[in-house]
Parts: sequence; C-alpha cells; structure tokens
Amino acid sequence: MYRKFSADHIFNGYSFRQQEVLITDTAGVIVDLVAEQEAGDHIEKLNGILCPGFINAHCHLELSHMKGLVPKHTGLVDFVLTVVNDRHFEEAEILSAIEMAENEMLQNGIVAVGDICNNTLTIPQKRKGRLRYHNFIEAAGFIPSMVKARFEKSRSILEEYRGTINDQRSTVSPHAPYSVSPEMFALINVMPGNQLLTIHNQETAAENDFFEKGTGDLLRMYRQMGIDISFFKPSGKSSMQTWLSHFTKEQNMILVHNVFTSAADLSFSKLHAANCKLQTFFCLCPNANLYISNMLPDVNMLMQHSANIVLGTDSLASNDQLCMLEEMKTLQHHFKELELSTLLQWSTSNGSRALQMDNMLGSFEKGKTPGLVLIEGVEDLKLKKDAKAKRIF
Repeated sequence: MYRKFSADHIFNGYSFRQQEVLITDTAGVIVDLVAEQEAGDHIEKLNGILCPGFINAHCHLELSHMKGLVPKHTGLVDFVLTVVNDRHFEEAEILSAIEMAENEMLQNGIVAVGDICNNTLTIPQKRKGRLRYHNFIEAAGFIPSMVKARFEKSRSILEEYRGTINDQRSTVSPHAPYSVSPEMFALINVMPGNQLLTIHNQETAAENDFFEKGTGDLLRMYRQMGIDISFFKPSGKSSMQTWLSHFTKEQNMILVHNVFTSAADLSFSKLHAANCKLQTFFCLCPNANLYISNMLPDVNMLMQHSANIVLGTDSLASNDQLCMLEEMKTLQHHFKELELSTLLQWSTSNGSRALQMDNMLGSFEKGKTPGLVLIEGVEDLKLKKDAKAKRIF
C-alpha cells in the first residue's frame, strides 16, 4: 500500500519541486517523487510546504527542567554560572521535563537531535526510540592535573549510553575552548570511534579576549568557580585559531553559536580542514543567542565562507521553545535576504549530513525514512508569524 502527497510546494531537502507528487509506503519510506501526471489517483492534497523532518543539530535535553529559570540577556558568563549552580533538581522533576521536551520536539516536526549529555538522565527517554539522537558526551577539564579523571568520567558515561540505547551513536566531545585543556583535546582527538564531534565556539567576545590577551569576562567566571588558571598563557590568536588545530583526523566537527567568529577564523578553518580532511559544520542557534546575549552571528559572512550551515535550538534553559521553525523565523526576520529554501536545507539535508544520518534522513530520496512535515502559514515562500509545522510521519 502506498500514500501519495501533493502540496502547494514540496521541498525535497535541497530545493523546491514544482507539480510533483511524493509517494511513500504506509511506514513513511520514500518510494518516489514523480510528476503529477504520472502519479495516478488517490492523492492527498495538502495546503502548505511538504518537507523532510527537521534535524536539531544542537540541544541540551538534560536541561529542560530549567526553562524560564535563567534571566534573559545576562551574557554568557552569568548564564553559565547560573546553570552550573542551579541545575540540581529532584530526579523525577528532571525526567518529567525531559519527556515533555521530547514531546515538544516531536510535535514540532523534529526527527533527529544532536544532544549534549553530561549525565545519564536522558537515557530512559531515549530508550523509547521516538527520536534519533547522536549523544555528545561532554568533556570538560581545563586544569591539566584533572584531565585524566575528567576524561575517564566522560568515557564511563559514554559506555552507559552505548550499552543501553540501541541504534544510537555516542561520542565524547569537548565542551568549549575555555573549559578544555590541550591535554583533553588530545585525548578526544585520538579516541577510537570519535568520528563526530561538536563544540561551543566563540559564543562570547570574552572567549577571544581570553585566548588573544588573557583578559576579559571569563576571568570572572574562573574566579567565581574557584578555578586557579595561573598556569594559563594566552596564545595571541583567536579562540578558533587556538583550539581547532588540536583536531587532525577525518571527523565531522559541528561548531555551535559562532557569534564572534571572524572572516579570518573561517579562512583558517577552511585551510586546516582541507589539510587534515576535517569536515566542519557551523550550527546557528539564533533564539538562544538572543536569549543569552541579545546578539546574533554574522550569518551573511558565514554563508560566504561555508555551505555547511545547520540549525539547533539549544536548551530550554536558553530558549522559550524547542522548535526549528521558530529558529528559521528569527533568522528570516533579522536577515531578510535569506531564502526559505536555504533555511530548509540547513534544517534538513545539511543537518542530516552533519550528524552523519543522511543515509536515512534529510531528503526525499528513495529508500529513506526522513519523516514528513507540513509547514502551514507561508506566504510568497516567507514564513508568517503564525506558521506552524505539522508532523505527518
């Protein structure tokens, strides 16, 4: 048995297709995309845009219980301090929030997530298999003497994810340049099976100040957390130009936020990636950036230097919702030259490549099960404020 769908517009993961019909089996496996005159009868006609399910390339599901607890526009340092100090709730409350957050992502058309994990609390929900996840087990250790113990802790969490969740992949990834030492970067780089990594990159101007001159607001964070960094010597280079050289293998690296990434940084990343066959992706989380610092990355500059752009929601600690369509609306509002086809590609086929799930997700190609989403509330291929995503498969 087959199902046949037509819509005002069909986006196949790469571009809009005109006067075509999508054919699937009853489980959502793509059979074909054919011209209307070849599709035959019993076509379900939909109003809106039909597209593959969305890929949320960056989320912190384990922080879902912190929704609304962190004040907006505090800047990154105070945001981090609040999360570190106030994230500890009763386990039942955390697990309930995780379930509700996953329900929200499902309802909003998300089919796969790159999820940051510092503990095992999301395992019970992920075991249900309702969404596909790549679990990024976060490693942090800036003081050299603590690196081995911190790395072993991350590796033990990794083994729990790998041992208890079927059909999902997990890797150990660095938290951020300012929380990971060169020794920790080296361990992550050579760890077997670490073909897919992510890192919070240049989310604040203080990050570049720290590496270039050893100054800036990060010093206040270390001081308040009681971390002695007297051993640290600035590199005299930007954050990205300091840390990226630690990665030397054929890996996918998803750089998240990039609010203070420069054209020189992007040129450096392109040269380094070519030399070691590293595949870099740049993840935008615009609503989280506005929530924390009320700033956005230079999207036009990123587009000039890289086609590998993806989108994420970040966590409910830094966002009012987990909705890829809302991220697209924000980008469309602030960067009016952005075409909807570009935003949809970032949210579908680009995201699936970044998470190395493009064999099954991201596009309407024969044999894939990418999910089907209907976007309602579109006018002249622009998202209206009340645009909604409705999941079909």
